[in-house]
Amino acid sequence: MRPFDGRRILLGITGGIASYKSAWLARLLTQAGAEVDVVMTRAAQEFVGAVTLQALTGRAVHTELFGSAHALDHIELARAADLVAVAPSTADFIARATHGHADDLLSACLLATEAPILLVPAMNDRMWAHAQTQRNIAHARQLGYHILAPDTGPLAAGEGSGPGRMPEPETILAHMGRLLERPGTLAGVTVVVTAGPTREAVDPVRYLSNRSSGKMGVEVAAAAWRRGASVRLVAGPLSVPVPAGIEVISVETTAEMAEAVGAALPAADVLIMAAAPADFRPAAPATTKIKKRSAPARVELVSTADILVTTRAQRKAGAVIVGFALETNDVLNGGREKLAAKELDLVVVNDATEPGAGFGVDTNRVTIISRNGEEVALPLMDKRDVADAILDRVEVLRRGT
Repeated sequence: MRPFDGRRILLGITGGIASYKSAWLARLLTQAGAEVDVVMTRAAQEFVGAVTLQALTGRAVHTELFGSAHALDHIELARAADLVAVAPSTADFIARATHGHADDLLSACLLATEAPILLVPAMNDRMWAHAQTQRNIAHARQLGYHILAPDTGPLAAGEGSGPGRMPEPETILAHMGRLLERPGTLAGVTVVVTAGPTREAVDPVRYLSNRSSGKMGVEVAAAAWRRGASVRLVAGPLSVPVPAGIEVISVETTAEMAEAVGAALPAADVLIMAAAPADFRPAAPATTKIKKRSAPARVELVSTADILVTTRAQRKAGAVIVGFALETNDVLNGGREKLAAKELDLVVVNDATEPGAGFGVDTNRVTIISRNGEEVALPLMDKRDVADAILDRVEVLRRGT
């Protein structure tokens, strides 16, 4: 899975209660295709066992700086790493690392590596707020270390809630992915992505919508963010989480989505319309709940705004515009018609009736059609990989090659 497949990750774990999350992070990295070398401090071993990490990664866990056949572990591990991440990073470890200490295997690896280094602080909120910790964090940034700031939330038992909580493994994984991507392929680019369904009220309780989870749009937004873009996600109700770092504008109706897209377009270098907005709405929504005994024989429907058409005037000159076409018959012709009618640079077409390629699944099979007539049919693959394939094509269009 891009960008982890075949990459070598050095995952450092220090002695904080948050280290229990590191086991899941190791698992996520391995599932993504990375080779994970875990280095644990002595304090970390008081919280989670090395055998747990070895079982999750399928690789030996490293704990000692000195010992038989371990004299050069810090050099070998440091040179092999494509990325070093220390999660959690305790206040003590950050202090030692930023002052050049090398009295354990993990701190020695930081001095010996040329790979990007990500520190993920996790500690008591008062320790995080202490002036010395903040000076150490500032020094770490000056040294070129990347810092993923802690979340605000419940701390260790009895310590209440505050800033200092280690971010969730999925968030850490997203930031690691950004550091592993090719340098700045979309750096400085503003990307607007739409995702999810919209809902059109029938009455205050019921609505018209569809089965979109929003996963495809969220994966596109996440992939653009990993590549360095500034990403704004205009989203209807989602069934999937959005990674940290992405600005989310939540909407309910198709009209609200059109308004939000129109407002964002003048600054957008790329628009990717991956949402599934409702095409119809009730002409006269009821103001109170419709009772069964007095239900109307029919509900009159009217068309909603076509977002790609109504926002055409707001497009930035030279912006790349990508649409999606979900069809159930005559699939490719439906995509070609949408490409022309809505003046798109690319349209991504898929068949809603195909198993594994419709709503509510993690995979998709699409054909990407370009304005020049080129058609690229992709095999059934994870939606994350589909997102990267789309952005690869967007980058080609932006380069003009």
